[in-house]
Amino acid sequence: MRLRICTWNVNSVRLRAEQAARFVAEQAPDVLCLQEIKCQEAEFPRGAFEEMGLPHIRIAGQKGWHGVAIASRHPIEDAPKLAVCREGHARVVGVKVAGVEIQNFYIPAGGDIPDRAENPKFDHKLDFFEKLTAEMATRDPTAPLAIVGDLNVAPGEYDVWSHRQMLKTVSHTPPEIAAMAALKTSLGFTDIVREAIPDPEKLFSWWSYRAADFRASNRGLRLDHIWISPGLREAAFRLGAAAARVHDDVREWERPSDHAPVSADFVV
Repeated sequence: MRLRICTWNVNSVRLRAEQAARFVAEQAPDVLCLQEIKCQEAEFPRGAFEEMGLPHIRIAGQKGWHGVAIASRHPIEDAPKLAVCREGHARVVGVKVAGVEIQNFYIPAGGDIPDRAENPKFDHKLDFFEKLTAEMATRDPTAPLAIVGDLNVAPGEYDVWSHRQMLKTVSHTPPEIAAMAALKTSLGFTDIVREAIPDPEKLFSWWSYRAADFRASNRGLRLDHIWISPGLREAAFRLGAAAARVHDDVREWERPSDHAPVSADFVV
């Protein structure tokens, strides 16, 4: 069975329900993981997602801020609840679909100052990574697991528009890159999008709204990720090569999110 997992920071699910419907019609995801839904559970447009063919929904909502959700074509089962956000924000939701655990994250952006002592938001971001890394270190690497979402770090030289200029900007600073590397090592995760589209190709999933033409300036960052455990690698490579991509055309749509969806295919 093909299992297409997509992640998208939708930047308000109620504003972009029609765009979500268009994306689902065009790309046929089996599991759509959303971040920054910006609504409480009762306000989530369930009917719209049911009409899209994604009737199985799990939501962690919050009034006006944050919020994550997973909508699936296939039935969902419970997954472990991860207490990795010290502030109690709605930043993580998990399910199991077709035997695969999927944990969907909206990791804090971290503010503007890359200093833990001076900036509580940056400290919170690194604390989130540390708690998640400690959790993943306890897991069985042979179990099929995908961690997806807006992880708010562009880890590689080719994941940012300018490696040199971004090293002092939150999202690509050495402490964040190190925190993300530690998480990756904790369970031996594979960055499946980079397996499909390797360095040195530049690859972005976020572009600022400040640019009148995001493609012309192309000052993007790859903040949205799909990582898989060793237990899911066989499903990712069963057809011989990784199938994953950034759907950057969605960023061209009218009144888009500043993030583009990212997808990966598995045969489970």
